[in-house]
Amino acid sequence: MKNNFTIGKLSSITNVNIETIRYYEKKNILPSPPRTQSGYRIYSQEHVQRLIFIRKSRELGFSINEIRTLLNMIDGNNLTCAQVKKITLRHIDEIHRKIKDLQKFAHDLEIIASKCKGDNTPDCSIIDALSYSNKS
Repeated sequence: MKNNFTIGKLSSITNVNIETIRYYEKKNILPSPPRTQSGYRIYSQEHVQRLIFIRKSRELGFSINEIRTLLNMIDGNNLTCAQVKKITLRHIDEIHRKIKDLQKFAHDLEIIASKCKGDNTPDCSIIDALSYSNKS
């Protein structure tokens, strides 16, 4: 019983919220564990390792589908370093794109904010800028 865990213990060990664990089960990236006669889920050390992999992957911004692909490669025993690198490099490109988008958003908001008087009048240039289209 030493390597069997309740969902609460699994959550504690892996630092993953209980509802998130259930979500991963519904998304079929964490296998549903066997249940006791009273209906409690009993997780194994394999669940711990898989959940740590999922948590770390999510922390790095991998999508559920990307994680599923990596896990399918692992589960199928046909994982190659080249395949993992390709997925990772594609993910890095997406991160760089998002960084550029965020920098543009910040720049646009700085321009909008600079036009605001910031006084106590009910007219606000920020609200106006967000309310109306720039297209003619």
